[in-house]
Amino acid sequence: MNLYHKNPNINKNDLCASFQKAIIDMLITNTRQAIKNLKIDKVALAGGVSANIHIRNSFEKLAEEENLKVYYPERALCTDNAAMIASAGYYNFIKGNISDLTLNAVPNLKI
Repeated sequence: MNLYHKNPNINKNDLCASFQKAIIDMLITNTRQAIKNLKIDKVALAGGVSANIHIRNSFEKLAEEENLKVYYPERALCTDNAAMIASAGYYNFIKGNISDLTLNAVPNLKI
């Protein structure tokens, strides 16, 4: 039984907004700590989550408070990597680069 069925009065929008805020707060707290520990003055945001306007606004605020430069690509370029991975897989497949089921994941493999 999920949480919503136990309490149908839960506002899903509020729940999601609270979850998003908790994640952003954690990202900002950890980044602030890294700024102090590593003496950094530049941060780059990337990937699909960097398209999130609340994340961008929070990092812009952090940048003002900590004299930090934040870099991120245009929102149109902040997409999920699934399409990129699928494209790389497709081109490898049509080249005949295939494997049997013993293939293992290599997280740092270069494409």
